[in-house]
Amino acid sequence: MASNEPTRRDVMVAGAAVTLAAATGGAAEAQTPATVTGTVREDISRTGGHAITDLPLPGVLVSNGREVVRTDANGRYTLPIEPGMTVFVIKPSGFAVPGNLDTHLPLFSYVYEPDGTPETLGLRYPGLLPTGFLPNFIDFPLIRVPEPSRFDVVLLTDPQPESTAEIEYVRDDVVSGLIGIEAAFGITCGDLMFDDLSMYNRYNRIIGKIGLPWWNIGGNHDLNFEAPDARHSRETFKRVFGATYYAHEYAGATFVMLDNVDYLGPDSTKPGKSGKYRGFFGADQLAFVAALLKETPADRLIVLVMHIPLTTYLDPANLAMNTVNAADLLKLLGDRPSVSFAGHTHSTEHHYLGAADGFSGATPHHHHVLTAVSGSWWSGPLDHRGIACADSYDGTPNGFHILSVDGASYTTRFVPAAEPGGKQMRIVIEAQAHQDDHEVFRTVTMSELLRSPITADQAGGATVLVNVFDGGPKTVVTGFIDGGPPLTMLRISRPDPFIQQVYGRYPDTIKPWVKPMASSHIWTAKLPAGLRQGTYAIKVKAVDEYGREHRDSMVLEVI
Repeated sequence: MASNEPTRRDVMVAGAAVTLAAATGGAAEAQTPATVTGTVREDISRTGGHAITDLPLPGVLVSNGREVVRTDANGRYTLPIEPGMTVFVIKPSGFAVPGNLDTHLPLFSYVYEPDGTPETLGLRYPGLLPTGFLPNFIDFPLIRVPEPSRFDVVLLTDPQPESTAEIEYVRDDVVSGLIGIEAAFGITCGDLMFDDLSMYNRYNRIIGKIGLPWWNIGGNHDLNFEAPDARHSRETFKRVFGATYYAHEYAGATFVMLDNVDYLGPDSTKPGKSGKYRGFFGADQLAFVAALLKETPADRLIVLVMHIPLTTYLDPANLAMNTVNAADLLKLLGDRPSVSFAGHTHSTEHHYLGAADGFSGATPHHHHVLTAVSGSWWSGPLDHRGIACADSYDGTPNGFHILSVDGASYTTRFVPAAEPGGKQMRIVIEAQAHQDDHEVFRTVTMSELLRSPITADQAGGATVLVNVFDGGPKTVVTGFIDGGPPLTMLRISRPDPFIQQVYGRYPDTIKPWVKPMASSHIWTAKLPAGLRQGTYAIKVKAVDEYGREHRDSMVLEVI
């Protein structure tokens, strides 16, 4: 082999968006090869070994985004390949893939695009360079690492900075507080950007400072809107991150990272700036999940991650906010232990999906729509740090979640970005106030606060309203007033009056599409009749779906 020819180690896959040179031995044929082959090997050098040759790893899953195969006794795989496909290793438990030193982005896939992104598309943000002829082999190095059965994962969704200032909000409001967190890795469930994909590099360097491997999927705001259809709608994302859907294992769980943003083409009213889409899993993607699950033990926890929810309370009929063929995905799960996560709606929701939704498991499938990092798209007045308050339109503070896995079991917890003490709920009093002429009543206005004092005659018609930020259908909320009998608190769907006030009080800071929306995690109860003048403590206990208690309180003055 001539000195300037690449060795086999040189063409091992070292990055999601790296263009591999063609290896020797007839790779540069005029006709596109019908198959791709390679070896998955343990990189001894990264674990302190001194072997000249890396060790082949048998039994590791590799996919082309449709078929899934296992490596043979020599660590070798063979798969069909077509232009536009991405070949990726499914990281097995007990191993890590190499990562970018600055961003900690996993390097696990090879995008095969012989001619690169067509220049005729006129993409605003760069796509893929031509990969040329397929190399003779595409190898994947893995690094042996210990993986405890109990571990945490940081879950972000919709950081969605629209400007350099909002990237700084992401940095200072969330990322700085995550540095040094004890977690196995992080995930972002789409809308990393708000259309301006030129900011990926800066954003990724900031996220990289958390110091964890970070897995990403794209959202609707990560699309190339100049693309005429779905075929080339993620060219920039693929250049930066690699595969648009894939899977990886950690300890006893398999994480299935999905792309359910089905791009339907540009919006003719906003050429190059917006596009139409729906929530939908394509045939190849469903085939990939089916093939993956056939190779996965039935008692292993399956964690599905996507951008658009399978379903949402906000508008269940909206094709851009729900997944049209969610049942096709759920049917594949059978009775496996599973949970799924999504973002997109900037609301916080819990759904429990059963037979009517296509899930055949003995207990309903838990689908959790996560709180957005950007909350109300970074709307709201600036706090003392100069960062937008960003309360979401369902009343949830902006923030993120932690997924804790223990074998095939899991829990989640919400972490608000800036609430003192990590508050998990907000308690307000909603009362009626007299008009000046005392002839009619009106509900509290935008200029009034939802707290005491209230008058004794108002108390009889006043309501205690609790927003349990990460609450859902399985949350039980109870109120108490100074040792009196428990207040029966009912979960209702309605806008949070606190958010109505904030948006009404600071209209110039709210982005034009942001309006208070019905919240799925509000509980209300009437104050006890005959509440006399005095000072009272209202205490609230919320028991979440995992049996954990959350408590908060407020002081009520009746005058």
